[in-house]
Amino acid sequence: MIVKKISIVVSAFFSMSMFAQEAATTSTVEIKPEVKLSYLDSVKSTFKKDDVATRVDSLWMKELTSLDIYDDLTKDIQTINTDVTVDEELPTELLKQRLAAMNEKSPFDIEYNQGLENIIKSFLKNRKKSFSRLMALSEYYFPIFEDAFAKQNVPLEIKYLAVVESALNPKAVSKMGATGLWQFMYGTGKQYALKIDSYIDERSDPLKATAAASEYMTKMYNIFGDWELVLASYNSGPGNVTKAIRRSGGKTKYWDIRSFLPKETQGYVPAFLATMYLFEYHKEHGINPERAVVKNFETDTINIKNEMTFKQIADLLDMPQSQIQLLNPSYKLNVVPYYQGEQHFLRLPKDKIATFVSNENKIYDYVAYQSQRKTLPAQLALKVAPKTRTFVKEKPELAKDIQLYKIRKGDNLSAIAAKYDVNVADLKKWNNLKSNAVALGRTLKIKSNADPIAKNTEEIKSTPVVDKNTETAIASTDNTEKSNTVNQEYIVAAGDNLGSIAKKFGTTVADLKDLNNLTSNNVGLGKTLIISKIITTVEGNNVTTAVAVNSSMDPFKKKAVSAKMGEDYYVKKGDSLYSISKKYPGITISDIKKWNNIKDGDIKPGMKLKING
Repeated sequence: MIVKKISIVVSAFFSMSMFAQEAATTSTVEIKPEVKLSYLDSVKSTFKKDDVATRVDSLWMKELTSLDIYDDLTKDIQTINTDVTVDEELPTELLKQRLAAMNEKSPFDIEYNQGLENIIKSFLKNRKKSFSRLMALSEYYFPIFEDAFAKQNVPLEIKYLAVVESALNPKAVSKMGATGLWQFMYGTGKQYALKIDSYIDERSDPLKATAAASEYMTKMYNIFGDWELVLASYNSGPGNVTKAIRRSGGKTKYWDIRSFLPKETQGYVPAFLATMYLFEYHKEHGINPERAVVKNFETDTINIKNEMTFKQIADLLDMPQSQIQLLNPSYKLNVVPYYQGEQHFLRLPKDKIATFVSNENKIYDYVAYQSQRKTLPAQLALKVAPKTRTFVKEKPELAKDIQLYKIRKGDNLSAIAAKYDVNVADLKKWNNLKSNAVALGRTLKIKSNADPIAKNTEEIKSTPVVDKNTETAIASTDNTEKSNTVNQEYIVAAGDNLGSIAKKFGTTVADLKDLNNLTSNNVGLGKTLIISKIITTVEGNNVTTAVAVNSSMDPFKKKAVSAKMGEDYYVKKGDSLYSISKKYPGITISDIKKWNNIKDGDIKPGMKLKING
C-alpha cells in the first residue's frame, strides 16, 4: 500500500509538472506583443503591388553616381601627350587593320598615326578598369543617344563623345561650370532652351541635353562640313576652329589644322577615336563590361501633381533614393517641384510606376500629411550639411523697446529714421547695413522709445515679437534678462553657391550676405557661413525661445515657441497628439511623447500633458 501511495504521489507530481510546462508553453505562444505601425507602414500595407520585382544592384548604382572615372578621364585628356610612346602589347600593323575596318563603316576620317596609337595604348595600360565600368553605364545611356542622333541624321558614333566629355555621369561639373553628360555651359544651355533654375537643371537631363547636343552638332556640320571639325568646335568653340583654318592656309581637315588648335583640342579628337576603338575591340583586349541591371527601356515616366521629395518617394515605393537620383538627375535638390501651369515628370522602373499609379491618391495624402509634420530647421541642417558647427556665446543684456519695421515700396532709410526720430547712422549700425540701400520686404530693427510719426503702423510690431519673416526678433521684458545666441553654420562644399545654399535652408541670398557681411555672391570652398541664429532669453522661470535672426531660413517655416516652462495641457474629447501639437507652434508629436513618456499614440480625455518641458 505504501509503495502504491508513493507511486500515485510521484505520478501526480509528474502530471502537475507536465501540466505546468504545457501551460507555460501555451501562455508563451498565446502572448503576442502588439506591434504599432507607423503611418508610413500603414499606408504601404494597403498598397496594390505589382508582382514584377526589380533587382537593384548596389555596385551599379554606385557607378552611376560616382565621379571618380570622370576625374580620371578628364585629367588624362587634358594632360595627354601624343608624342610619348607607350609600352603596351598591340602590334602596329594589327592596329592599322582595325582602324581601317572602323573607317569603312564610319563617316569619320579614321586614319592611323603614331599619336593615336600612343593614346590607345595609354588607355589600355592605365584605364582598362574604367572602360569596363563605362561600358556598363553605356547600356543605359547609349540607346538614348542613338535615338536622338538618328532623328537628326547625326552619326551614331558621336555617342562616344559623352564618354570623353563626362564619363557618362549626368552630374559631372567641370571647373568652368560645364554641366551634365554633354558638358553644356550655362549660356549654351539657355541658348538651346534647357531650363536652369534653383530646382531644375536640364543640362543633366539625358533626353533633353542629348537633343540639344544633337541640334548643336547638326548646325556645326552645316558650317564646317566635316565631323572631326564639328567635334573640335564642340570642345574649343567654332571661332577657334575658324582661326585654325585661316592659320593653316585654308585647309579644312582636322589633321591638317590640328597643330593650330588649342592644346586640349589637339588631344580631344584622338581621345574620342581611341574611346571608339576600345568600345569596338574591348573583347580582343580582355575588357569585360560590368553588367547593367537597369536599362532605359525598363523605365517609364509619370507626371507628378504635387511637390514631392526623393526620400518620400523612396520610402513609399521601397527603393533606394540613389536609384531615383540616377533616373532623375535634372532635379538638383532631390525634390520634384510643382510649378503652376507646368508639368514635371518622374522616371522610375516600370514596376514602381505600376505601384505609384495604383496608389496615387494614398501617396499624395501621405505627402500632404508629412508636409504638416516637418522637423525643426536645426535638425534638417544636420542632415543636409554634415559639416556644421554650432557654438553658444553669451550676449550682453538686450535693449528694451525694440521695434520692427518691414520695408515697403517707396521707403528709404531717411524716411524711416524720421518716423522714429532716430539717426540713419544708428539704423545702419543696428541692422549691419553697409549702404543706404534696403531691400523691399526686409525687416529692420529699431531701438527707440518713440512712437512712429506715420499713422500707418500695420507693419510695426512691439516686442516681444516672433515672426517667420523677421530678420531680428527679440523677446524683451521689464526686468533684466540673460540671453544666449546659437549660430547655425554651414561649411561651403564643392559645387556650392549662395543660391544653392539659400535654397537648402529656405532663405534668400540677400539674407545670407547680410548675416555674413558678404559684398559679393562669391563664396570660397571651405568657408563657414552663418545660416541662422536662435536667441533664447531666460528670466526666473520664464523661457522665451525665438528662431530670431533670419528665421525665414527655416525651410519648414515653423513659428517660434514662446511658452512658460512646464505648462500643462488637459486632453479634451476628440484630441489627438497631432491636433495638440498644432496648438503649440514649433512643438512636434515626438516632443510631447518624450516629455510625457508616451510610448504610443494613445491618450485619453482628462489626461494631463506637460508641454515645452
